[in-house]
Amino acid sequence: MQLTYKFRLRDKHRSELNRQARAVNFVWNFANETQRKAVRDARRWLSGYDLEKLAAGTSKELDLHSHTIAKTCSQYARSRERHNRPWLRWRGKKSLGWVPFNTGHVTFDGKAFVFHGVRYEPMHLRDIVPGAKFGAGSFSADSRGRWYINVPVEVEFASDAPSGEVGIDLGLKTLATLSNGEVVETRAFYRNGEAVLAVSQRRKKSKRTKAIHAKVRNRRKDFLHKASAKIAREHGLIVVGDVSPSKIAKTRMAKSSLDAGWADFKTMLSYKAMAHGGKYFEVDEAYTSQRCSGCGILPDSRPKGIAALGIRVWTCSSCGSEHGRDVNAARNILRIGRDTLAGGAHA
Repeated sequence: MQLTYKFRLRDKHRSELNRQARAVNFVWNFANETQRKAVRDARRWLSGYDLEKLAAGTSKELDLHSHTIAKTCSQYARSRERHNRPWLRWRGKKSLGWVPFNTGHVTFDGKAFVFHGVRYEPMHLRDIVPGAKFGAGSFSADSRGRWYINVPVEVEFASDAPSGEVGIDLGLKTLATLSNGEVVETRAFYRNGEAVLAVSQRRKKSKRTKAIHAKVRNRRKDFLHKASAKIAREHGLIVVGDVSPSKIAKTRMAKSSLDAGWADFKTMLSYKAMAHGGKYFEVDEAYTSQRCSGCGILPDSRPKGIAALGIRVWTCSSCGSEHGRDVNAARNILRIGRDTLAGGAHA
């Protein structure tokens, strides 16, 4: 399995990486202008290969690795196709710094990463040994101008998976409810920092505002990493309901769902489960909070619709089982996951 490690680089490398990022922006804008002319003059959509041929030979003038130029062109073409637009926005001073590199063009000498003849020293090191082989990655800058290197590394699967199984129902008041009754509480890092953030924004302190956003982001990621790691260490089968963070983000619950970090949490669970030798997948969670996890039917006493969202505990009129709404949903999610894994169909 390939994992991408992200290391913050020392600030002394900022000027060189900023220079390269400006050159990458120049290549991107060249590709954008060329594509725009092709559409206007000949109604033609250029491929990444077409753009690479047109940009060939500029490595020396731009002082960029030739493969960085090629990857910038190919990424431009992929982005244009993904957004289904004839051309894209220009990259300028407000764009976050980005310098891509190809497989095998970054090496590690034990203390620093070497790319295009320049050594880049990370502030902290972990899990990387000298001579490690890296896939295609990138250098990237955050909103505060701090630079990072993102290096994909091949890692081995664990030989023995944990024995536990768990279904997970994601929510807003609680981040995750597990089928065994455990609950991962939502920390609401953004909500808790809104007052301080509002003061900073009113006073137009842009640096302070960016620092607050970064702190919220880092605290949320740290919490999600720890919570997902604990679940992955203890369970060889992890089944999660297929709630869509992007769809919820278009509703009035957008702020709460983004603050919960569902997308990051599911991503972390997926690769950490594989790293520990386990399995992770998502299943359709329709009616999982209404179906009785004891007898498996949809009883008349089940909570129905939006009006019943406030009902957190209910009793099945068929078998008499009493259910906590979220735990019941998590148990049904796990049941569907087991059926899916076994190749069976659920009712």
